[in-house]
Amino acid sequence: MNHLATQLNAYLKRTNNLTEDIVVVSSLVESDGSAAPHTNNKLILLLTNIEKDTVPQSGAARATGFDGRALVGSRSVYLNLYVMLAANFSGSNYAEALKFISKAIAFFQMQPVFDKHSTPDLDSRIDKLVLDIENLNIQDLSNLWGLLGGKYLPSVYYRVRMVTINPDNLVAQLPLVSKPQGDLRG
Repeated sequence: MNHLATQLNAYLKRTNNLTEDIVVVSSLVESDGSAAPHTNNKLILLLTNIEKDTVPQSGAARATGFDGRALVGSRSVYLNLYVMLAANFSGSNYAEALKFISKAIAFFQMQPVFDKHSTPDLDSRIDKLVLDIENLNIQDLSNLWGLLGGKYLPSVYYRVRMVTINPDNLVAQLPLVSKPQGDLRG
């Protein structure tokens, strides 16, 4: 989330001659129902759901250690993050909300994939991030805004695919099976 906000902030600063960040990673409201601080006249990037992506199935990571043993690491986790980008501009700044949400959509259309090649500062545990706009019908959108505890703001909903978290932990060291030296027939 922070990586996406940083990339979008850099683009919006560059193209709009801004000196401060306009994109913040935040909830819309505090747990007591009050507005989240520091979100007025900002684009808010918030996480709405995390789901396991069951399509990319791969076995546990394997490598050979110095002693000839097979090193077995934990299986990678492939996730889909559902994120909303909402323009929290009030009253007379409504036109600014529409301008910035439009520019954000344009940015993510120009660069829908973030990987080590396009953004070298991407967390080393993540292979790549792929953004796709998700369409929500009016009922689903209404339900989502109700869950978020806020009133509707101009917004766009994305699925961020292929978030790969590669755990750094080793789960087993197995001896390698080698070719027998002699003839086993007898």
